[in-house]
Amino acid sequence: MKKEQTTLQVFEFGDTPADTFYCLVDLRVSPNGMDIEKMRLSDPRNIDLQFRENGCLLMLDGDEVEEIIRRGDADRDHLHNSLYQLASEEGIV
Repeated sequence: MKKEQTTLQVFEFGDTPADTFYCLVDLRVSPNGMDIEKMRLSDPRNIDLQFRENGCLLMLDGDEVEEIIRRGDADRDHLHNSLYQLASEEGIV
């Protein structure tokens, strides 16, 4: 999969970094990105399945992203590229 076939979506559910989620999304599955409002109507017990079915390839919370940046494994200014690279190295994409 090419980077151009993905997008990075950020969802905030609160005020702390742990309440912010960074999702690498497969645009072939969700060409306009994930519709989080529609997904909120789903059964919360199946939220992981909903994310996968809507093209989420990788999801990290804000604390995890900050740690990856702190380690030097991601660049805050090029986060989409960095998370795509990480997903590639881990065999996700």
